[in-house]
Amino acid sequence: MQIGIDSFAAASVVDNGVGTLLNGADAIQQLLERIEYADQVGLDVFGIGEHHRREYLDSATAVILAAAAARTQRIRLTSAVTVLSAADPVRVFQQFATLDLISRGRAELVVGRASSVEAFPLFGYDLDDYDALFAEKLELLLNVRDNEHVRWSGKFRPALTGQGVYPRPLQQPLPIWIGVGGTPQSFARAGTLGLPLMVAIIGGETHRFRPLVDLYREAGRRAGHAPEQQQVGLHSLGYVAETTEQAHEEFFPGYARTFSARARERGGAPITRPQFDAQAGPLGALLVGSPEEVAAKIQRHSQALGGISRVTFQQDVAALSHERIMHSIGLIGTRVAPILRGA
Repeated sequence: MQIGIDSFAAASVVDNGVGTLLNGADAIQQLLERIEYADQVGLDVFGIGEHHRREYLDSATAVILAAAAARTQRIRLTSAVTVLSAADPVRVFQQFATLDLISRGRAELVVGRASSVEAFPLFGYDLDDYDALFAEKLELLLNVRDNEHVRWSGKFRPALTGQGVYPRPLQQPLPIWIGVGGTPQSFARAGTLGLPLMVAIIGGETHRFRPLVDLYREAGRRAGHAPEQQQVGLHSLGYVAETTEQAHEEFFPGYARTFSARARERGGAPITRPQFDAQAGPLGALLVGSPEEVAAKIQRHSQALGGISRVTFQQDVAALSHERIMHSIGLIGTRVAPILRGA
């Protein structure tokens, strides 16, 4: 099992329930230090998301990853996720092919439709075309990946009539994962295309996603793809401290602040401590606790989903300090990962 970290390049910290916005340059430097440290402690992958909001600095994902490539040696560098529906697939491919050359074959893409939709009006797309945009652009992205000279036509972009797309990546093919939330159509599409699946489970009970994962695997089988192509990754909110009590106490304030604000945006109620405790419990989605407890929980999640090949921890939505995130990365690399790899 591969173990990694995902980040949205958060630019704020929470101290005693009060949020403070960081200087952007300082926040980016801290993020690069985390990626470098994740590489040093032996983690397998580091992902950067894509948002277009004031509190996150990840709108130019490939630029951050390219800076990280120059400071790392082994760790794989991926988007988490690229909002493909609101992007030009040719440019996305060119950016990540260039990243692949810079990193000497360590680049990956996780593409999705996005749960945050601010990119659509920003780049002039209609939310009514939410799924159609993604389906068409994914088709083009895969075409560009597989063919140096591309012939393609669609509804939302001018046709390509044999133009060459450069540069070509070092990896053949460049790895492309599909990032999904909870819609059956998304799971089935990834299976039919034979692409690895990254499942974002940020709430609820992880085992309840098993029917969707089974749908993905069955769609792949029906399409004639080998079982080893049907990789399943798990993206979860997570944080590791020396003890479970410490992890809960440090993670909860920023978690509650972030998700209460999102709930207010959508007319919902703020997050309560009992809700958090349920999510951090044995069946909940949160990977928050001591190294041993978190490793055991990941093993249970893997068994419940029929086996997973990758798990990534999303820590900075809780607006933790740089020092706490660094300590957590160290514990994940030196204590959680060895348990999972040994198992």
